Amino acid sequence: MSEISLIQGDCLEKMKDIPDGSVDLTVTSPPYDNLRTYNGNIKLWGEHVWKAVIKDLHRVTKDGGVVVWIVGDATIKGSETGTSFKQALWAMDCGFNLHDTMIWEKQTFSAVGALRSRYAPVFDYMFIFSKGAPKTFNPIIDRITGKRRVKTGNIRQADGTMKPMSRQGATYGGGAPAQRFNVWKCNTEMSNAVRTLHPAVFPEKLAHDHIISWSNPGDTVLDPFMGSGTTGVACVNTNRDFIGIELDEGYFKIAQNRINQAVVNINKQDSLK
Repeated sequence: MSEISLIQGDCLEKMKDIPDGSVDLTVTSPPYDNLRTYNGNIKLWGEHVWKAVIKDLHRVTKDGGVVVWIVGDATIKGSETGTSFKQALWAMDCGFNLHDTMIWEKQTFSAVGALRSRYAPVFDYMFIFSKGAPKTFNPIIDRITGKRRVKTGNIRQADGTMKPMSRQGATYGGGAPAQRFNVWKCNTEMSNAVRTLHPAVFPEKLAHDHIISWSNPGDTVLDPFMGSGTTGVACVNTNRDFIGIELDEGYFKIAQNRINQAVVNINKQDSLK
């Protein structure tokens, strides 16, 4: 059974109680600039906060641990803020590797008026920060390859010459399952029952897939911006220990209820085995 620790308060203060190098994986989605009000708490958000959070995430992350940082940018006066890139560069300054820049592709967009001047934005960034080389990677094998092909082609060398690709002439593909790419298509939470819990609920499947990719059962997963508790629910369902921190008391109670219900559901399933 997962060990669950839910903490209500400011993550800048509460993370101080987390021991150095004790977290295997962080899966979190911090506020996207000023795109949501979060019951007025967005007034407390800014560069001074995310810089301190990322720096402390490096402290609490184990060697080989990973941080999944899901984020997007607001558009202000016709320009995207670029805050997401600033956060990624700051993470590198703090000692993280930018292991991968992944994309969460959504099925729709919500930027009012965007089509008047630009193509519709339908994705968020999912930065994968690692403390050294990731110690765990369990790739998801769910991509179906196309028709069978023969491997051909050359690779340009540093001196400009061409060298045949390895295994030249080998066949590959043909409908076999293959490792997923780093662009993940995942629907947003569209049901009113879920969306009324929190203004920016990200899908449980998104949290689930990152958790099983970058950690193993029994590992400790952190979400310093717990919101409605989606990461915690996914941890219960995948047998990971979870530490969740949430500033807003109302969202904290919602997260408590959702995670506690997930525990009840798991216990029922275990009793039927």
